[in-house]
Amino acid sequence: MDLSDALDGGTTQSAAGGGLWPGQPNAPAWPGQPNQPTWPGGSTAPAWPGGQPANPTWPQGPSQPSGPWGPGPGPSPGPGPTPPVAPQQNLTVPFNMPLPQGVYDKLLITIAGTIKPNADKITVDLATARDIAFHFNPRFNEGGKKVIIRNSCIGEKWGKEERELQHFPFVPGQNFEIKILCTNTELKVAVNNSHMLDFKHRITNLRDIKRLNIYYDLTLSRVNLEMLP
Repeated sequence: MDLSDALDGGTTQSAAGGGLWPGQPNAPAWPGQPNQPTWPGGSTAPAWPGGQPANPTWPQGPSQPSGPWGPGPGPSPGPGPTPPVAPQQNLTVPFNMPLPQGVYDKLLITIAGTIKPNADKITVDLATARDIAFHFNPRFNEGGKKVIIRNSCIGEKWGKEERELQHFPFVPGQNFEIKILCTNTELKVAVNNSHMLDFKHRITNLRDIKRLNIYYDLTLSRVNLEMLP
């Protein structure tokens, strides 16, 4: 999926509005466009987090996105039933959202919150019933360095880590917004309206990815699922 196609608006399932993917028309330019940068990758395996919280159910309700990108040219239907949406309030961490339809091309996940003042790490996982398809793990002090680990855990075995990045965008005590855009071949991750990295799918049956889990040193205020056109 080309980023230039991504982004004229879309059908939004939103708890609190918010813009779509960086680079839409009438929006600040997407960093690296039209010549998009490529991102390196790299290795060490974090441990699987402890017990999983029970799956909550979330109210549903479409709303038109607002924010720097403005409304799109009109809604387009997404595949299957309306995705779940977290309520508009501070959410309990660890956080677990079921994804009944799995993930799919043009699905945009937005996660907003605040990093705790003395944060050690935060984690966002997209998981199947048994495996972690995408493990996103910013660490604030690993041997005196700030790193963002990306990995997968398939058949109880961690894959090759990707960890090299030019920039660490998370600041203890400050708000953040993570956007994860699913395409047929990869996940694209933006933080605070800036494209950070791409992660090639290691589990290719995307409909098997049924859970979004968020852990550790953050306060979570909003989780949205949106469908881009």
